[in-house]
Amino acid sequence: MSLVTQLRSERAQLNETLQALAKKDAAGEQLSAEELQQFTSLETQIGELSAKIARAESAERLNAAAAVPVNESARGINGPPAGAHVTVTDNAPPGASVAQVARLLAAAGGNQQHAAQMAQEGGFGQDIVQTLSTVTPGACGVLIPANMAASVIEALRPRSVVRSMGAVSLPLVNGNMTLPRIKDSTVVGYIGTETDIPVTDMTFADMKLQAKKMGALVPISNDLLSFAGINPRVDSIVANDLLISTGLAEDLHYIRSAGSALLPKGLRYWALPGNVVDAPVDPDLKAIDLFLGGLMLRLEAANAAMANCGWLMHPRTIRWLQSLRDGNGNKAYPEIDQGQLKGYRFGLSTQIPVNLGAGGDESEIYFVDFSDCYIGETGQLSIAYSTEASYKDAGGNMVSAFQRDQTLVRVIAHNDFGVRHVESVAVGAKVKWGAGM
Repeated sequence: MSLVTQLRSERAQLNETLQALAKKDAAGEQLSAEELQQFTSLETQIGELSAKIARAESAERLNAAAAVPVNESARGINGPPAGAHVTVTDNAPPGASVAQVARLLAAAGGNQQHAAQMAQEGGFGQDIVQTLSTVTPGACGVLIPANMAASVIEALRPRSVVRSMGAVSLPLVNGNMTLPRIKDSTVVGYIGTETDIPVTDMTFADMKLQAKKMGALVPISNDLLSFAGINPRVDSIVANDLLISTGLAEDLHYIRSAGSALLPKGLRYWALPGNVVDAPVDPDLKAIDLFLGGLMLRLEAANAAMANCGWLMHPRTIRWLQSLRDGNGNKAYPEIDQGQLKGYRFGLSTQIPVNLGAGGDESEIYFVDFSDCYIGETGQLSIAYSTEASYKDAGGNMVSAFQRDQTLVRVIAHNDFGVRHVESVAVGAKVKWGAGM
């Protein structure tokens, strides 16, 4: 069975399960929390399989186009081929090179030269060998070359909801960047004969980006690191852990960080006070529609570019909106099934809390023009490792990597986040919809 056929079969099986859940939801049955989580997971898996199928089909087409019959060549039936035309398709998962560097360093006990030797003997690519052979370890670990770091940054796009919604990535030269913006434009009007033209000046303001240090800790089982040779599945697992941890850390700060000399300011605190609107409590469909329309109106009334607008919210909120029905039993927002809400696509993130407010059950909805959101980054990554360090898990409990037989990989990057025109952010606060789901 070809790879394409196998992947299509896997996708069909996942789609059957997803359609069963969709039919159950359409019939008015309440989906459990586990079923909602399964539905989201199936969507992600189907999307990843579709991307893999597209790459596999492209590889098959290129392979067929480059094929030469064994008994024929450009110079005749019996002559040798005039020249080899080879097309190479890299099917390695995004960030695999960085993952290989990380696990080779960990397997070598932090000895960079030993790691380079292991890479050479294990059949790794020359880029991996050269990275481990020539880069001098710094105080914060091994510096990843710019070409490898760029692949990780690009691979972060589907993992970070802010990046995936279209935030613009910019290089930080020497760790700093200033983008001017027009705060107040000139006044233009019609005048009468022999009437003085009023003189007005533009008022400018600056959006300043300054590199801020971001770190992510990724615990990896030593059983995985025991595979010294090339193993795409292990590379994929390590790369996914690195990317997911980094993406979650970015979203946490790009969405709700209050900002400081050390932390980037998130969307919640870039929003103007007049663009923060409380959600209606126990609303009907009319009130909900007015509330969502009001968030959109705040950008439109400020003459925002509206070039790449979208919604951000916690999964709880979108599932509650998806369950709403009108008086005839029809879905109030059927476009949610296509990934849109009121004509604009939405992104989901668990980094938007659902435990805000005095009752601990409030959340937020964001409507943002992401073409006005900028991520400045130096384009450098550094990696360090430890087998003895301890870390805090999601519950705040201290975990010993040594006791768990894990290797703790630390990833350090430098970036910042900013909004060029603050009028491009509207926030719906005190959203209790779906509490108790």
